[in-house]
Amino acid sequence: MRTIRTFCVALASVVWLTPVLAVGQSASPARFEVPAAQGGRWFKGNTHSHTLESDGDSPPEVVATWYKSHGYQFLVLSDHNVFTDPRGLAHLVDSTFLLIPGEELTSSFEKKPVHVNGLNLPGLIEARTDSTLVGTIQKNVDAVREARGVPHINHPNFRWAFGYEELRQIRNDKLFEIWNGHPLVHNLGGGDDEGLEGVWDRLLTDGKRLYGIAVDDAHHFQGEFAPGRSNPGRGWVVVRAERLDPDLLVSAMEEGRFYASTGVELDDVRIEPARLTVAIRQRGDFKYITEFIGRGGRVLARTGANPASYVLRGDEGYVRARVRDSMGYMAWVQPVFVDAAP
Repeated sequence: MRTIRTFCVALASVVWLTPVLAVGQSASPARFEVPAAQGGRWFKGNTHSHTLESDGDSPPEVVATWYKSHGYQFLVLSDHNVFTDPRGLAHLVDSTFLLIPGEELTSSFEKKPVHVNGLNLPGLIEARTDSTLVGTIQKNVDAVREARGVPHINHPNFRWAFGYEELRQIRNDKLFEIWNGHPLVHNLGGGDDEGLEGVWDRLLTDGKRLYGIAVDDAHHFQGEFAPGRSNPGRGWVVVRAERLDPDLLVSAMEEGRFYASTGVELDDVRIEPARLTVAIRQRGDFKYITEFIGRGGRVLARTGANPASYVLRGDEGYVRARVRDSMGYMAWVQPVFVDAAP
């Protein structure tokens, strides 16, 4: 009986260790695409917020002051078809806080909302329409590009407007919202409609290089802060750049040098030719689970270690990381693409 018990314990250990060992056994010459620059500082910001200039409840100065006083280093005021010139709020800008000019181009197709943010814009851009849903999305992305701004496609699941089929046809886009703090956005999907992470993995699996943003989409800065209201502080990005500069920040985002979060903070993300490492900032006695995800949305590895590390096998296509803490808050590390051997 003792022999049988010893054998069962040993077998259980093998079953538990096998996935971990497989992750570390890389005989493939494939490599991660390692960014040329992995230095710089981390800057926390929000790229989607509203004021009294459109459908928010507070003036631009109150909105910008909220973010500055809550530890954000940059903000985009993205009112619907309204451009708020940051020069009017220059007294709030200093070495610790930056306003990036922007707008939410707000259009529709057959009652389906099409909202595309423009970041780092020179001025107001007129929203566009088209004879198809895909065409309407594309024309607004194009409008931002023509102004030399950076587009990000907003909340596809707001009113179930569009999803994978439409997004896979869009060109010249690199950013879209995978998490939006507005209570009417269905981030997790429902019924037969996919959640936004699922859409993201399908697009990545298709070979589309797209990076995922978390935002507030805040409208309500006055009165009660409650789940049914569109309050600030729910979703943000943390961008790695050499300094607090609008051009550097938006360029870094388009290169995937940022993570998105609803509450989890990271100390570092390190990409080596055969390893991806995520260092999580410890908060109190919180515990963390990190999942590394690859082609097809497959969970490649899961660990409670901090730092969490994944060793490349070579067949993943891409690897991204999702960190969840013991309160349910999240961080999403952008996909790192695999340069497969010829």
